Amino acid sequence: MEYRRLGRSGLCVSELSFGSWLTFGKHLDVHAAKECMKYAFDMGVNFFDNAEVYGKGQAEEVMGHVLSTFRREEVVISTKIFWGGESPNEKGLSRKHLIEGTRASLKRLGLQYVDVLFCHRPDFDTPVEETVRAVDFLMKNGEVLYWGTSEWPVERLEEAFIIAKELGCAAPIAEQPQYNLFIRERVEEEYAPLYEKYGLGTTTWSPLASGILTGKYRHGIPEGSRLAEHIWLRDKLTPQVHECVDELSNLAEGLGVSLAQMSIAWCLKNPNVTTVLLGASSKEQLSHNVASLEVKSKLTKEVMAEIKRVSNRCFSVCA
Repeated sequence: MEYRRLGRSGLCVSELSFGSWLTFGKHLDVHAAKECMKYAFDMGVNFFDNAEVYGKGQAEEVMGHVLSTFRREEVVISTKIFWGGESPNEKGLSRKHLIEGTRASLKRLGLQYVDVLFCHRPDFDTPVEETVRAVDFLMKNGEVLYWGTSEWPVERLEEAFIIAKELGCAAPIAEQPQYNLFIRERVEEEYAPLYEKYGLGTTTWSPLASGILTGKYRHGIPEGSRLAEHIWLRDKLTPQVHECVDELSNLAEGLGVSLAQMSIAWCLKNPNVTTVLLGASSKEQLSHNVASLEVKSKLTKEVMAEIKRVSNRCFSVCA
């Protein structure tokens, strides 16, 4: 496992990380979550991600139970704030919700601080200055060590950097965007000027495009799968996507690996990706995906070019 500095900070995170979206509290109870997190940790994963909205807080509670069995110094924990409840002040990035939401998350996680606090989405109803000041307050209070954003447009993200510098506040160190073979614009194009200018790190999510890049939907939608449970995802399975998945599966088979492993390894080959967030509903699934580390060396320039040629036909079709 390789460890990389997150942005220009001194914080080291594993190149593969483990997230709780759609699994903790639903597919994984405390026992199963502990099994997965312990396995991930034993394989070198030190970064675990959560959010206040995951399972309406249940994901943080489950992870909190497991974290009580880890030494705090050995792990990097992040959570995300934006959707905390239904009342007007329980959502967004106002000073009120950032502070109250973060403290509620800390209570559920059983922690005194999180290593990284992500602002889960841009809040166009709250001034960026208010958000920057609120996060800086949490950092000075010892409840947050670093902060970042998730799926912010480049203009608003750069505004945060500029305001933080003007005010003498801490600037974001990382963005958490979706990134996979089918969804690439934000990481590869939109954020391109920010990597060198501000040293922006990335903690990318959905490397398997909601399971499409596992190949399990090539012959229908299995019962209990993500697309079976979330109807809104089914629109991504166009005939064009099916064709791309078939060709990519053949490429992976030629390398002697699975499509999922090749897809994760492809993300890791991008030098602007700090860590790739994995999700899993079982230890076996997690073990299979962690094995993608061994696939990186098989992705030669020629293989990468062929992957790009095939995937370009579905570029952003799944967005």
